[in-house]
Amino acid sequence: MKHTPRTASLFPEPLTDVARRSASRAPPATPVPRAMARELWAAVQWSQPTPGEAAIEAQDFTPRVSLEPPDALLLELRGSLGLFGGLQPLFAQLQSRFPEAAAIALAPTPLAALVLARAGKSCCLVDATRLVSRLSPLPLRCLRWPEQAITRLSSMGVHTIGEALRLPRGGFAQRFGTVLLESLDRLVGRRADPRKAFRPEERFQLRCEPSFELADKAFVLHTITPALQSLEAFLQERQRGITALLLRLEHRGRPASRCVLRLAAPEHRASQFAYLLESRLQSLVLPAAVRCCELRSGGLLEYAAASDALWQPGEQGGGAGARMPAFLERLRARLGPDSVHGLCVLADHRPERLSRESEPALKAAPASPVMPWASGRRPLWLLREPSPLAATQDGSGYPGHRGSRLALLAGPERLETGWWDGSDIERDYYVAADGEGARLWIFRERSGARGWFLHGHFG
Repeated sequence: MKHTPRTASLFPEPLTDVARRSASRAPPATPVPRAMARELWAAVQWSQPTPGEAAIEAQDFTPRVSLEPPDALLLELRGSLGLFGGLQPLFAQLQSRFPEAAAIALAPTPLAALVLARAGKSCCLVDATRLVSRLSPLPLRCLRWPEQAITRLSSMGVHTIGEALRLPRGGFAQRFGTVLLESLDRLVGRRADPRKAFRPEERFQLRCEPSFELADKAFVLHTITPALQSLEAFLQERQRGITALLLRLEHRGRPASRCVLRLAAPEHRASQFAYLLESRLQSLVLPAAVRCCELRSGGLLEYAAASDALWQPGEQGGGAGARMPAFLERLRARLGPDSVHGLCVLADHRPERLSRESEPALKAAPASPVMPWASGRRPLWLLREPSPLAATQDGSGYPGHRGSRLALLAGPERLETGWWDGSDIERDYYVAADGEGARLWIFRERSGARGWFLHGHFG
């Protein structure tokens, strides 16, 4: 059995193997200019939204990578100059790594690098004393200020960054607010501009390759037991849990089988995963023997281990709330993920659209005082489609059910709604009773044929 963990590091190393190999082949380091600022930021600008994998590739150069939605990345490269042999080799590496980028600009501040890249200036500006002179001719739109502010400044004859920098600070703040003034300060380095570092989403992935093909499901579970223990250790180290787990089984000449677990609450215990997978494997039909097993987790979630109650359920008021997640998970493992669900209340007065299926909820939502069934006038058991009721033969026009005339006990409750989406209804609802005493929820159409329909049953 071969285990190959594939997990992304939450705190990536400052330099990956790719960067080390590049540094080993790089020429001797070039001297750093004396006027160079403490930080050196690179902005990678695309003409379209930033590719999802670009931020992960950028961590080959530095761990300080920041996303600049929707179409740019920021990299702080001051500490990577010596590792790549100097400024020019590092810039060449960036260009070769991101050939589809519209522009790559280096500057002493992150906002200056972004402005240069947005203007299409692929350059290396490392001298802090020349920053203002290089930014002055660029248009204000490169700052991506609100359109209203750009229009007002244009009406005043201010079209470039240099012209905005020369405006009186007091008057600028009075007319355009302090936010834009602080943006200019961050642009030229008068104010700090901290950036949120990018952290790749962690997931657990592990392949198990047995030395022989597995035809028995019990052998499959035995094979993945070490992988489940590795998953538990992985989650415990990070104090995280998961609510989704995929077991992928590969066969010879057949499509891979998939066994998916959906958990009601974040879980980290290997024993619980093994129990649920055993229940799911019992209902899974394997088309052929298993050659390889692979575990993949969903996203990691916050997990806080809860202590057991002092009293057992049923003793001295001890509760059983902690058992609800395990109960739901066992039901879904045995009956299937589509057989157990919850109900979510929607903001709609039409009965057939008042709720929809959702993930099972561990805590009951607080009841709204405007819920129509709070008064007992609506049943919880609704038919999927209203069923037509035939009129009685006595000529009264009243509806009948199972051969007897229905007695109207309450109503009408008039519903006229849904006109905004083309599925409008016009109905008068009644609470009725049949000859056997069963209470029904019926309605009569207010337009068209004005027929009677059965829509629900009261308990």
